[in-house]
Amino acid sequence: MTIEQTGALPRLADRSPQITGAEIAASLVPPSQFERATFESYRPDHDYPSQAEAVATLKLFAKAWEPQRPAGLFSRSRKKVDAMKPGVYLDGGFGVGKTHLLAALWHEAPGPKYFGTFIEYTALVGALGYAGAVDLLRGSTLICIDEFELDDPGDTMMMTRMLGELVASGTRIAATSNTPPNALGEGRFAASDFLREIQSLSSNFQTLRIDGLDYRRRDTTGNAVTVDDAEYERVVAAMAARGETVTSDGFQDLIAHLATVHPSRYIKIIDGVDVIGLTGVEVLHDQMAALRLVAFIDRVYDAEIPVVQTGVPLSDVFDDDMLGGGYRKKYLRSMSRMIALTAGELPPHDD
Repeated sequence: MTIEQTGALPRLADRSPQITGAEIAASLVPPSQFERATFESYRPDHDYPSQAEAVATLKLFAKAWEPQRPAGLFSRSRKKVDAMKPGVYLDGGFGVGKTHLLAALWHEAPGPKYFGTFIEYTALVGALGYAGAVDLLRGSTLICIDEFELDDPGDTMMMTRMLGELVASGTRIAATSNTPPNALGEGRFAASDFLREIQSLSSNFQTLRIDGLDYRRRDTTGNAVTVDDAEYERVVAAMAARGETVTSDGFQDLIAHLATVHPSRYIKIIDGVDVIGLTGVEVLHDQMAALRLVAFIDRVYDAEIPVVQTGVPLSDVFDDDMLGGGYRKKYLRSMSRMIALTAGELPPHDD
């Protein structure tokens, strides 16, 4: 198979799916790698006691959904539960298990309940309108927001207002925010930023600080794995031959296509895909294109779809101006994810 022949493989750039508000709502569940996450399967690092303390507090938080004891029976733990705030914020660096704990809490809650990233909730508002989104989410027991974005004032204010209405109606909230992956300690804990940005809602949150090292032991000093043209052809051909759904796109073709699709629909672009192939990866100099790529990589990462690529390593696609600007945290997180996505095992050469 040659590079020209890989054109016979399906392209992501040819997919322009639609998505309804109901489909967005149905997708608001933990990513597949956390579909069985529990407090028991979380392994606290004994060198960082705050991890075990966070688990204990979240278990207490979850007791709010247990049936009340008969009137007159004294329960010290129940008094502690009743005294807890309706929101918890998991404050920790990259890779300490915040998403695992968030998903474990979600699994403990009775329905209706929702789990999604900040961008998925804003997409829901875009699809249904503010009032429609509030009506859909009202009555839920728990809303989990992974990676609450702090760099868009308008969306942050909208989410704060919506969460305030939901908390007032009895919904409980759990959240994390976008912190940099092992960026030499820069902004490692973001609780003060989070509480400042959500302003009037901040009094409803208890902060759980989770210290620790990235359990993946990854950082952004490595590089995404890139292959030459011949190896790319061999890899995608081998994967397609064993029955996997492999796509193959020129990098700039995909970047241009992402500009025509709302980020809420990126999840449907990759629906049913087993492996993503990208050729001719180049450094990006357009901030909007870079942010769209970040949103796309988030969906690919959640879906655990490996990436095979040629050209510049994906982890090097953000130029120096971007890495020195206001979206630095987003780019660092995305770089770490792209390293992971391209580091999967490749099919062996035939003897």
